[in-house]
Amino acid sequence: MTSRPSSRGSRGSRSSGEPAADAAPAARRALAAATACGALGAAAVLVASGRVWAEGTATLAQGEIPVRVTGGEVTALPSALALVGLAALVAVFAVRRTGRTVVAALLALCGAGTATAALVPAVSAGGREALEAEAAEATGLARGTVEAVSFGGWPFAAAFGGLLLLAAGVLALRHGRSWPAMSGRHERTAGASPAAGGTARPGGRAAAGRPGPGPERPEELWKALDRGEDPTAGDGADRP
Repeated sequence: MTSRPSSRGSRGSRSSGEPAADAAPAARRALAAATACGALGAAAVLVASGRVWAEGTATLAQGEIPVRVTGGEVTALPSALALVGLAALVAVFAVRRTGRTVVAALLALCGAGTATAALVPAVSAGGREALEAEAAEATGLARGTVEAVSFGGWPFAAAFGGLLLLAAGVLALRHGRSWPAMSGRHERTAGASPAAGGTARPGGRAAAGRPGPGPERPEELWKALDRGEDPTAGDGADRP
């Protein structure tokens, strides 16, 4: 009596392979999203740091002078953290296992720090102090007084870029272990194949000490004759 093959095992193996097949597209989507978020976030922070963040009016005896400060003049921390986060995003693909987790955590921290550093001057006295320093430089006084201080939308754009960097870090922490890594293997061009037992050296001898093939160039033939060797010998042995 022939036994029919059980379909339970094949069904079980197929169902066990489905989660792995579903995980690959999810990892690719997470990789694309993290790369886009990281690149766009860093670019947004760097662009916003060069724009006018705050403006006001310096009051003098002769009149009023409008003063403006850019994000870089208010604080250089968001742009610096964005550059570190961008480097961490690239380094995620150069490391593996624990190193990838550490770099992904650094990326997330840079994103959170960028968003915080961009919002703090808008809600604290940091922006006003930068305006007063700009007013003092414009008027030549030791300290300038600025009125009607207002902030634009660029600090919030920089903070949004920081949140994008944070999202890239979170995605790297969640799915980074399944992402591909840069290959560190480089093929070398050797004079002898691996089966020959060693790499070739100049003079026609192998690295393992066995005699290699005889010289092929005409000048090598003449040199061999001058040394008293037989260049036509198949075994490459030297004559006494």
